[in-house]
Amino acid sequence: MILTVTLNAAIDKRYVVEGYQVGEVNRVKECAYTPGGKGLNVSKPASIAGAEVVATGFVGGHAGNYIEDALKPFGIKSEFYHLEEESRSCINIWDEVNHVQTEFLEPGFTVSEEEFKGFEKHFTELVKKADVVAMSGSVPKGLDGTAYQRLVRICKEAGKKVILDTSGKLLEMGIEAKPTMIKPNIDEIRMLTGKSCDNFQDMVDAAKQIHADGVEIVAVSLGGDGSFVVCDDGIFRARVPKIDAVNTVGCGDSMIAGFALGLSEGLSVEETLKKASAISAAAALREETGFFVKEDMEKIYPQVEIEKESYHG
Repeated sequence: MILTVTLNAAIDKRYVVEGYQVGEVNRVKECAYTPGGKGLNVSKPASIAGAEVVATGFVGGHAGNYIEDALKPFGIKSEFYHLEEESRSCINIWDEVNHVQTEFLEPGFTVSEEEFKGFEKHFTELVKKADVVAMSGSVPKGLDGTAYQRLVRICKEAGKKVILDTSGKLLEMGIEAKPTMIKPNIDEIRMLTGKSCDNFQDMVDAAKQIHADGVEIVAVSLGGDGSFVVCDDGIFRARVPKIDAVNTVGCGDSMIAGFALGLSEGLSVEETLKKASAISAAAALREETGFFVKEDMEKIYPQVEIEKESYHG
């Protein structure tokens, strides 16, 4: 079972308009509501790929109930911690005429220390049944950089594999608890190591430094150039075929889903990287975020090249 953690879940509302006018009445041509938050964008592709997925985090009010209901068609089991206040909404306005996107992200509720302690208790029980835990994204107001650190420790104490995908202080403090895996981008690697990372070799050096500090798998995305992984077995570089991307939002989350699958199935790092790369590329072919079609993935999978890199230095 894969347990996903979305501490800041939301309802994502996408409005399509023709010519967005500030200060005017704008009629919405079409709208779509989806359960959102980075952790849920991991849950959906993991479930599509056939894993048993349980989602947890915080939800509140009627909006929270909607988030849970909307996950049912995906076969995702909800085990959220409920608060009184309403869950937030994030609005994305797509202007078809000017091809411009405008976003409004609500701040959401504030979580008290007492509530977080209640969640930790709930989470500890869920972790017992999980093979892999994937925690992603931002945290609600009221929580600080120690939030993920505390949750990673719970997973480690239970002897479970844990993937942490976040940024800034949350990542900096979270890796002190030594998660099994992180997937930083170039800016995050610079922040964590102080290295400039101007070329591939620099990036590998930086990832090796994080690995040496106790993170078992450091996966670094290179955008269209694929990704690479530093782990005990060495350095592996993944190259993906050129595709006509439709929507790259959430592709990193789909990649995390692939890694969670590989880790839960006990695949080698090479096989896991190949699977994660194929799922991520397949997700880019579809308009919906955190979604892919198995046929696309199966077509791309044999075209993903994994090379073992020799390391200089």
